[in-house]
Amino acid sequence: MTKIGLEIHCQLTRLESKLFCSCKADYRSFEPNSNICPVCMGLPGSLPILNKKAVEKAALLSIALGCKIPPKIGFFRKNYFYPDLPKNFQITQYNAYGPTSIGYDGTIMIEEKEIKIRRIQLEEDPGRLVYSGSSEKTEITLVDYNRAGTPLVEMVTEPDFENPKQVRVFLNILADLVENLGIADPYLEGAFRVDGNISIEKGNRVEIKNVGSFRDIEKALHFEITRQQSLAERGIPIPAETRHWDEARKITVSSRSKEEEEDYRYFPEEDIPKIIIEKTLLESLKNTMPESIMSKKERYINKYRIPVQVAEVLSSDKFYSDLFEQSHTEKNAKEIANLITTDLKGFADTKEQREQLKLTPKHLSDLADAILGNKITRNSGKVALQEMIKTGKTLSEIISSLDLGHVEDESSLVKTIEEVFIEEQKAVSEAKQNSDTINYLVGKVMRKTKGKANPSLTLDIIRKKLDSQ
Repeated sequence: MTKIGLEIHCQLTRLESKLFCSCKADYRSFEPNSNICPVCMGLPGSLPILNKKAVEKAALLSIALGCKIPPKIGFFRKNYFYPDLPKNFQITQYNAYGPTSIGYDGTIMIEEKEIKIRRIQLEEDPGRLVYSGSSEKTEITLVDYNRAGTPLVEMVTEPDFENPKQVRVFLNILADLVENLGIADPYLEGAFRVDGNISIEKGNRVEIKNVGSFRDIEKALHFEITRQQSLAERGIPIPAETRHWDEARKITVSSRSKEEEEDYRYFPEEDIPKIIIEKTLLESLKNTMPESIMSKKERYINKYRIPVQVAEVLSSDKFYSDLFEQSHTEKNAKEIANLITTDLKGFADTKEQREQLKLTPKHLSDLADAILGNKITRNSGKVALQEMIKTGKTLSEIISSLDLGHVEDESSLVKTIEEVFIEEQKAVSEAKQNSDTINYLVGKVMRKTKGKANPSLTLDIIRKKLDSQ
């Protein structure tokens, strides 16, 4: 039997400052080693001051995952030497003398299976190692400490996963959750990192590190299951070790023997006193917690009659759901949901594309109303949406400049329909016997008018013409 557990490190990217000092939490725009101070570098005499907002964000996540939150939380020093760790220890949390981490004993349901969250702990991120060449055959290694001290939460699951597919489903749900809560942007580089712990029956636990994406963690776990099963079949012991994912070769590579908890020599961080978690704080967080993804989905389905699949896509992406909430009315909600998930998602699916959008909620609302009011066709609406995204022009400006409005002139439509009747005499004969064939004739008219003919008016004229023949 295969057992898989996860350790997920999620940076609290929505915070302004680091966990124990006033340096910027968003280190990505700084020149190397310029976003540092004596505290995050661990210089003698410097003292950490805990970021209150980080505690609140971590507590919010713990509540959302159904975790228990202890009345007091504490911090520990995790001692190990690595070049990216300037103090030679990491300030973290550790349930050594009873629960003192920000959350424990939580759950997430995936595909009717319960995944237990062992604990959630606040800790500081180390710095970054920058390699010249591959990590195995590098000529030089550089260290950038800008990230050191960045606040993150580590979520540790029980080994409840039975296969890599469950892992990927879980991570997608968790990423959507932290984004919806306003805790983090999980799609920023390095903001959401996953280590996998995996063992097969009677085998030792192997940890997989250095995995860059949800797709890769699935691949890494698949590879590791096959590798361990191959060793077991040949009677070769599976050592407890840490392995890295080699993305280029799509294999795991041995890195070092697996550390045990005693190797880290945890002891309490005496420079940070125990923090009392007031019940009033937890009540306040519960009251201000945003609507859950599941609740949004059910509301979209029940209130606006949005199809289940569309509601799932819309509710799980905070960017799209916020845009929907700001643009819809009860009348156009379903049309806006379709515009977002069918058209807009194709034009703006990456973070970079979203940042360049010139689209506003009013654009979407006006476009949906125009389509529902038969002022423009659905195809013309897609063209208009592209233009809105690029230029930010109003719908009326776009309709005028690109000539997207419906062909409403009845005499003009009659002329086009007569041309179609001449060209499609066989279809006309069939339409007199089978009303379904009328749609074919409507389609021909739409193509001749480049999608601008009013569909209902076109259908009405065609039916009258058929009846008169």
